Amino acid sequence: MSKLIVYNDHQPEAPLGVYTEPEDIRRELKPVGVRFERVNASVDLPDGAGQEEVLAAYKHIVDAEMKAHGYNTVDVARIKPDAPNVEAARAKFLSEHAHTEDESRIMVEGSGCFYLHAGDKVFQVECTRGDLISVPEGMKHWFDMGAAPRFAAIRFFIRPDGWVGHFTGETIAERFPKYAP
Repeated sequence: MSKLIVYNDHQPEAPLGVYTEPEDIRRELKPVGVRFERVNASVDLPDGAGQEEVLAAYKHIVDAEMKAHGYNTVDVARIKPDAPNVEAARAKFLSEHAHTEDESRIMVEGSGCFYLHAGDKVFQVECTRGDLISVPEGMKHWFDMGAAPRFAAIRFFIRPDGWVGHFTGETIAERFPKYAP
């Protein structure tokens, strides 16, 4: 189940609000420019499915998203607990960073958690299967896949290097609860 927890960025121990209904999550994220939608991600993916199989299974959604938002590049990030270097991969995205274009993802398997730092708030968004999230260009954030990650996300970009994170050097992520699905 998708979930949004809103915090003051200096009080991670005291949530300001918790939301689990998609309409409520969408309403809370819209003022900070984040697009949150639910899509039909009901295709079960075989264990060995790679990028091409995942994209083929969701071709109708991928094509519509690319056309509607001008994306030129799409790929799949699929991580399982036994993936090589999984701890290093988790650690890399646990640091606050931003991108030079929108970061748009559709979760088609499992879950992961975006932490969005907008103004003096942190929006912790647990994304599960069927969630589409688009974090605006330049928004500071971090991503936690959990200690035993299991997810597949279709990622959309305008430029092939759009996924590259520009790290802020801030340690804010260390103060917030880690994702534990």
